[in-house]
Amino acid sequence: MRIQSGSPDEKPSTHRKSRVPRRAVLAGTAALSLPLSIKLASGAQGGTGTKDGPSVLQYEQQFLELYDKIKAGGYFSPEGIPYHSIETLLVEAPDHGHETTSEAYSYLIWLEALYGRITGEWGPFNDAWQVMEDHMIPASDQQPTNSFYDPSSPATYASEYNEPESYPSALDPDVAVGSDPLAQELSSAYGTDDIYGMHWIQDVDNVYGYGDGPTFINTYQRGPQESVFETVPHPSIEDFSYGGENGYLDLFVGDQSYAQQWRYTNAPDADARAIQAAYWANEWATEQGNAGAVADVVEKASMMGDYLRYAMYDKYFKTIGDCTSPDSCAPGSGKDSCHYLLSWYYAWGGALDTNAGWAWRIGSSHCHFGYQNPMAAYALSEGGMTPQGATAGEDWGQSLTRQVEFYRWLQSAEGGIAGGATNSWEGAYGQPPSGTPTFYGMAYDWQPVYHDPPSNNWFGFQAWSMQRMAEYYYVSGDAMAGEILDKWVPWVLSEITTGADYQIPSTLEWSGEPDEWNASNPGDNAGLHVSVANYTQDVGITGSLANTLAYYAAASGNAEAQAAAEGLLEGILTKADDLGVSVPEEKDAYDRLVAEVYIPSGFSGTMPNGDVIEPGATFDSIRSFLRDDPDWGKVEDYLNGGEVPTFNYHRFWAQCDAAVALATYTILFGEGV
Repeated sequence: MRIQSGSPDEKPSTHRKSRVPRRAVLAGTAALSLPLSIKLASGAQGGTGTKDGPSVLQYEQQFLELYDKIKAGGYFSPEGIPYHSIETLLVEAPDHGHETTSEAYSYLIWLEALYGRITGEWGPFNDAWQVMEDHMIPASDQQPTNSFYDPSSPATYASEYNEPESYPSALDPDVAVGSDPLAQELSSAYGTDDIYGMHWIQDVDNVYGYGDGPTFINTYQRGPQESVFETVPHPSIEDFSYGGENGYLDLFVGDQSYAQQWRYTNAPDADARAIQAAYWANEWATEQGNAGAVADVVEKASMMGDYLRYAMYDKYFKTIGDCTSPDSCAPGSGKDSCHYLLSWYYAWGGALDTNAGWAWRIGSSHCHFGYQNPMAAYALSEGGMTPQGATAGEDWGQSLTRQVEFYRWLQSAEGGIAGGATNSWEGAYGQPPSGTPTFYGMAYDWQPVYHDPPSNNWFGFQAWSMQRMAEYYYVSGDAMAGEILDKWVPWVLSEITTGADYQIPSTLEWSGEPDEWNASNPGDNAGLHVSVANYTQDVGITGSLANTLAYYAAASGNAEAQAAAEGLLEGILTKADDLGVSVPEEKDAYDRLVAEVYIPSGFSGTMPNGDVIEPGATFDSIRSFLRDDPDWGKVEDYLNGGEVPTFNYHRFWAQCDAAVALATYTILFGEGV
């Protein structure tokens, strides 16, 4: 049996017709097309910074200094893999600092693209892609039975549930699923049945002991209420060596019998970020007269974008819109199961036994605005990176239009972007509440995918996702993108302070909902509201926000946005230490490190180190190695009634976000740089 992890006829709108040349100052000012830079209409002179501000070239030097710290400061494994963080006792999306994610690999590729732009050296960029390909894209022998995949029957249906206690979820072969229109197209284009996409998480130091070195693992499997503190980490290649009688499978999926298998889950935002970085590497290397230096990687990035289209499809390839039950939601054929957005994941798997092979593939029905990347969609449709798949360019062109519309549909009255939409209410193709607004048939969801904590309460998604929108606006002059940013940026500027005591939003609160989507006459969403609950000095998201404001300023000539970007960069630089940039963080949620993890009655097994998995197990009891961590004493004091523990974390992505922002500001506003 197959075990799995956790409308197309619409014409593109005309909002992308309004364009201006790339690297041109907009907002009614004279366009100055420079080979490698851009000037502000406000009168700031290239290389001098804004009035009373630092030299733009100083930011280039700060980028190189931070780059050197990143490359030498303990952020990498002996294989050259970027850790999630230098510190090991860190529990957030990964549950250990020396795990890594596809996110980290994509940030390494982006960092090295900027390094190539500043220095003209492209070897590190190519090496970064190679490290990612070698370690985070499953090799053929790690996905050995793809040849058995049947596109007419992609996977067996299993319902999602809100609570971990409702799992395992029984497979139901009686629920009809749609057909996969991509498989044959991809096999024909590349001569292989394998998937060229990253798995999302890896145990780099083999802390859990599932392999002999960097090892693919997974954690989240049991619905939107399963926080990191409630997960059971398990191997991606399930050969029943650990766990219970059936490995870990019967914690998640109910079946009459179980087979040894492999399975992987892709995080589409990370693959899209890697593609976005490859686009810029190609642009910058071409400007330097050295396009050949990155040509092989750019071709691979294009191929990755071909497979990334699986993220555009409903989980079980059912038609988009009007789904109110598993049986009434019609199985799709062709592109009618494609929502053209970047959903939360795509996944694929199959049997380990090549003599009794089977394989499966799924998309995802849940779409969060924070995962969208119009810059990657532009690169793959209009930016010279169109993949070889026969319909890839058309699909990415449609996706570009659909993504920009998605932001517009979700924009609150204040300017912040709300959560997202789903084609499968509560993960079971349920009936949405009466009156729920829709976007091309998909129901509005203010907290798509996860609820503990609510997925769109984190301001980081605003900065990350709108950075891509600002880049896209910069290269295209897209009218709707500009309209969205013209509303979003003033909201952000009203909620931040700059300089050494800078602060940006941290937690957001939402009320109301958007209007029903009307592509020809979008509503004003007067009933959808956002407010800021608290603030932070998070160096990574501050860097991303500075990057966003810099691109917007370069595209629009908005001097206030440029000054804010500069002020945030100045604030980040005051947080420098020997390892990079960092600020103290209180971790009051670490009282959950001893919280119970749901294990169903009757399950009994062990982790590789002998930790027992049974009802009553806790987060730390199945991760007993945490108690040997040098920082565990802080947590133990807290658990015994002491103060909330404080840490100065050095997350790899955060260091890269700060460094990328410094380089970006230099490129956009440093004349002749």
